[in-house]
Amino acid sequence: MFTAKSIRWIATAAVALTATSVLAFEPKGKVECIAPSDPGGGWDFTCRSVGNVLETLDLVPASVQTINMAGAGGGVAFAHTVSKRKGDDQLLVAASTATTTRLAQNQFPGMNADMVNWIGAVGADYGVIAVSDDSPYQNLTELMDAMKEDPRAVKFAGGSANGGWDHLKVLIAAKAAGIENLPRIPYLSYNNGGEAMTQVIGGHVDAFTGDVTETQGFLKSGDLRVLAVLSDERLPGDLSEIPTAKEQGIDAVGPNWRGFYVPADIDDEARQYWVDAVDELYASDEWKQVMQNNGLMPFHPGSEEFESFVKQQISDIQSLSQEIGLIQ
Repeated sequence: MFTAKSIRWIATAAVALTATSVLAFEPKGKVECIAPSDPGGGWDFTCRSVGNVLETLDLVPASVQTINMAGAGGGVAFAHTVSKRKGDDQLLVAASTATTTRLAQNQFPGMNADMVNWIGAVGADYGVIAVSDDSPYQNLTELMDAMKEDPRAVKFAGGSANGGWDHLKVLIAAKAAGIENLPRIPYLSYNNGGEAMTQVIGGHVDAFTGDVTETQGFLKSGDLRVLAVLSDERLPGDLSEIPTAKEQGIDAVGPNWRGFYVPADIDDEARQYWVDAVDELYASDEWKQVMQNNGLMPFHPGSEEFESFVKQQISDIQSLSQEIGLIQ
């Protein structure tokens, strides 16, 4: 027969067991975050800014080390994660619409979205089209008018590969502006947005296509002018002075989500830990400040919804790429 004392012991043990099961996984020591680019681009920003906030919130036991792994528009990092980091529950990999674009276009040979775990997004970064401060183009309409006369009149630089998300943003805007012969528009691919902007500022390329977070430093220095942001409405704060493409008569929108995947074959407890950590980070005041400072807009679907979103976006981009002749 159970006594009151034994019942209390059983209840205490049950609570302890539940707590143990909930905390079955916690990261130990250093956590790595792979940025599939050189320093200075959007993936690098994602790893470093999220890593800092994870440390501040004590969601990691030590530091988050950013590992830059450029190549193949994110393909090198994706292949590395799939083939060499199986079961590694101390690894995060920065991802974005650029990642889903490459998957949609079968640019990661032999690999697909099911080979990793999509754990969450931490905001959306809207596309921009920008020029150097001394460019003759004063607005997006002027730039597009030049391309209507000759699709090769404006040479673009971006941080994605040919046919990647930065390239697609130009084509989306050009199509909305009524420009024909879209495949003839010149696009030069660089390892990251920082390198691409340097080429534009140096006068080697006419215009930059990328995301607003990438432009912050060059905007503040006055070296770069953003002709349009590809959003439905103007962005808040200091970025509110940048006109949208839509208000210039060009119905083009290009959001780029920022988030993470991890190896597909980690334990369920480890996956859930990182899902919960991203949830907590996104809800924090510290991350809200990062978003405000860098032009990130709210975007954080639940983990299951996020995985569905990723796969739907891959399907949508595949259709768009076929429509404009980038893939068969």
